[in-house]
Amino acid sequence: MHDITLILVYVGIISLVSQWLAWRIKIPAILLLLLSGLIIGPVFNFIDVDHIFGNLLFPFVLLSVAIILFEGSLTLKWRDIREHGNVVRNLVTIGLLVTWVLTAVMSHFLLELEWSIAWLFGALVSVTGPTVIVPMLRTIRPNASIANILRWEGILIDPLGALLVVLVYEFLIASTAGYPLMHSVLAFFKLLGVGGVAGAAAGYLWGLLLRNHSLPEHLRSFATLIMVLGIFVFANQLQEESGLFAVTVMGIWLANMEDVDIQDILHFKETLSALLISALFILLAARLTPGHLQGIGWSEVTLLAVLILVIRPFSVFVSCIKATLGWRERMVIASLAPRGIVAAAVAALVAIRLTEAGLPQAEQLVPLTFFVIIGTVIIYSLVTAPLARVLGVAEPEPRGFLIVGANIIARAIAAALDEAGFRTILADSNREYIKAARMDGRTVFYGNPVSEEAEQELDLVGIGRLLAVSPDSELNSLAVLRYRHEFGRNRVYTIQTENEKSSSRHKTASKLRGNIFAADDLTYKKFASLLSQGAEIRSTRLSEDFTFDDYMKKNGKRTIPLFAITPDNRLRVFVPSGNLTLTPGWTVISLVQNAPEDTPKEETES
Repeated sequence: MHDITLILVYVGIISLVSQWLAWRIKIPAILLLLLSGLIIGPVFNFIDVDHIFGNLLFPFVLLSVAIILFEGSLTLKWRDIREHGNVVRNLVTIGLLVTWVLTAVMSHFLLELEWSIAWLFGALVSVTGPTVIVPMLRTIRPNASIANILRWEGILIDPLGALLVVLVYEFLIASTAGYPLMHSVLAFFKLLGVGGVAGAAAGYLWGLLLRNHSLPEHLRSFATLIMVLGIFVFANQLQEESGLFAVTVMGIWLANMEDVDIQDILHFKETLSALLISALFILLAARLTPGHLQGIGWSEVTLLAVLILVIRPFSVFVSCIKATLGWRERMVIASLAPRGIVAAAVAALVAIRLTEAGLPQAEQLVPLTFFVIIGTVIIYSLVTAPLARVLGVAEPEPRGFLIVGANIIARAIAAALDEAGFRTILADSNREYIKAARMDGRTVFYGNPVSEEAEQELDLVGIGRLLAVSPDSELNSLAVLRYRHEFGRNRVYTIQTENEKSSSRHKTASKLRGNIFAADDLTYKKFASLLSQGAEIRSTRLSEDFTFDDYMKKNGKRTIPLFAITPDNRLRVFVPSGNLTLTPGWTVISLVQNAPEDTPKEETES
């Protein structure tokens, strides 16, 4: 095809379909992205990446990697890793060096690479990366300690691994040009110095700008993107290849700077990173040729097995000698080290430069690196999630509810959900409500659910939805805005207040509130009043002889359905605009009012 615009649109569509399909079947999207790139590239020769992008390809790749690393570093909080910081430090230093040396030695003997190329290849495949680690962590869901260690390792080791590659590359170029060894050593320390100082200075100054609100809200994300690209290029101008380290330091600085709100920037960067990751994996995989794929044999397969079964576990063992981690956590960390886009991008760059310099076997770097990327992603995707579940270090599926409020409504709903096997957390600033919830045996958080303390202390393991049933509509809206990105827009629910129901002038804008809970005419006041009059939340299992229609006819207007549980134990929430079809085997959880002959309860609560 000759229409380049149409091809680029096809790449975007393929990226979207791959991401969506991976979400539906619960596998890492990288698998489908790599497969798509191989199909449209070396298999069917549908796209010629070098022809389309020409000399712009690798500048685009480098700028994209800089954005991805910056976005990942914005999630690195010192408090998340305070307990296991020594493990991360060892993994990105000792572990990196162990992996580099062992991989270089094994690739020399197994693949018969020249020592110079073997050392470079070992450096290239010594790094994991956020482009593969973070999406796989979402699928695997290990506990917080494992997830934080692997996320920090993946983000920090990318620029450090790139620096190691540059050091080896500089040494190879210097040796061919007759420069002394000190030339390479000085270049390495200049990379660290320039990248660290430039990144820290940019992070501090930009943080001051954001803290003082010197930019309008609609320009914050855009201006930060330009700043990241600018500091990347600026650092590279001062010292070649120091840009990746600079943007990583800048992101970590911003993430840990006090009173700097980066949530809107982080959300924007996450969307942009997803687009760039998808495009990069497809385009770089499509650059491979059939000859590259045919050159893979048993020697390469053996090297991959050694990397996964021997070198990674040994490097983790060495890095965790004095750590407080249990053996189960160490096993999962040792079983997850997929290689990512930085390895692919840097391999492509240095291969071209070394081939031009006349080094033998340099052209083998790209197919070998991609083989390791594809192999590690596939194997770790298939193995690590089941292993984490078997070892008991995987978080439960996020089916539970964070309930804003601990009032009579929240306690009644929490009791029904807990009894049905769905975890709940009640969050409220009312001490008496919290005390009553504790007496009922509920899990609680005393405080504002949108406070910084809540962000640090709320244990959301197994929690995947928000239900705001506070009488304060503003608090409900704030909670929706705070958690809808984390849980998903269709997994946050709010109950209406009387003011919202009675007047559109007082009604919260639809884009600021969650899905209306249960029924359009069910307000906080009505719900609380019914409970105080003796109404109860009850569960009823449907059958062939007692369908949902029968259930509603029997109870009539005395029943307001709230939740439904499928036969495979999945919870559904009733909303006014919903169209749930309940069949035999489902369980319906409803607010059921007293029949006229029933005796009302005396409990009341304002």
